[in-house]
Amino acid sequence: MGLFSRNVTTEAPAMTYDVSASLAPVNTVSSIYNFYGASGITASRAEFMSVPTCARARNIICSSVASIPLQVRTRADGAQVESPPRVINQPDPRVPGSATYNWLCEDLLLHGYGYLRILEIYADTYRIRSAERVDPVRVGIVTNARGSEISYYTIDGTPVPESGVGALAVFYGNDEGILNRAGQTIKAGAELERAATMYARDPVPTMVLKSNGTALPADRIARLLDSWGTARRARSTAFLNADVTLVTLGFDPERLQLNHARSYVSTELARACGILAYYVDAESGSSMTYSNASLARQSLVDFSLRSVMTSIEERLSMTGMANDFVPASQEVKFDLDDYLRASPKERAEVYKIFYDMGVLTTDEIRMKEDMAL
Repeated sequence: MGLFSRNVTTEAPAMTYDVSASLAPVNTVSSIYNFYGASGITASRAEFMSVPTCARARNIICSSVASIPLQVRTRADGAQVESPPRVINQPDPRVPGSATYNWLCEDLLLHGYGYLRILEIYADTYRIRSAERVDPVRVGIVTNARGSEISYYTIDGTPVPESGVGALAVFYGNDEGILNRAGQTIKAGAELERAATMYARDPVPTMVLKSNGTALPADRIARLLDSWGTARRARSTAFLNADVTLVTLGFDPERLQLNHARSYVSTELARACGILAYYVDAESGSSMTYSNASLARQSLVDFSLRSVMTSIEERLSMTGMANDFVPASQEVKFDLDDYLRASPKERAEVYKIFYDMGVLTTDEIRMKEDMAL
């Protein structure tokens, strides 16, 4: 039994190694740009969060996933486990579980990987009792000679154990992360925000006061510029005598089409983040409307949240060599019932149908609505 990467070649059969003993495959060459310094345009988290569209997309996706509780179910019949391990909904006992999963979702979204460092394990089952989130920037990988399998991980340059306390539970995303995949677009958005800030601070093109006579001494130039700046803050109309000429350099924001450029990049960044432009108020050019809030949330789950949720669910439910969160007979799933909860009218209509069919009793309906029996 082994794990094989797409990057593994078979041209050198003499070179063999134990694949089953390796920690994990390296999925793509792009995913190790930051580790090996290979060429490629990558952006930083600071640049990503400086763009309002990116920040809003991140907050919607990550906070939405973090707000949805996790359930442990049996694989055989799907029955809910009444007392799941605390590590499932609160991995780190020092912080709320929503905070840990919020940052873990961001790691998957931005970097393509997420890491939890094991703090405690159970003495009898050796499963994880508690874990803390580790910033992917602090994590490095060391691979085999082919670069296809990970030999071991490091945190801040120090190797970590392969298992037990101090080891890493690795969460795999769907690609190399937005910072690598859309780094160029993110940098363009950050530069446009800087340009907007510059023009907000100084909304007119650069001005030069040119002397038409002899060269002026430095102290007189300083006084002239100070008086010019003071006068412009008091009134917009200026008067110049024959000794001084006003020359403007550059373009104003309208001639630069700054607003159009920001709108275009916002739409592209929404696409890169995997969220509909409707949710981040970017101009998508579509006439999409939503009939109710529950349908909007369902669309958000289908188009944006599902990929991140699946990565977390499958890692927590993993069996085989990584059977470290729950037993092989159980699985972890997000409970979407409350998140996708319909309006009271819609729920009442559904309950009436189920009641008439004999599927639900009056007491069961009251329990679902958190009413006193």
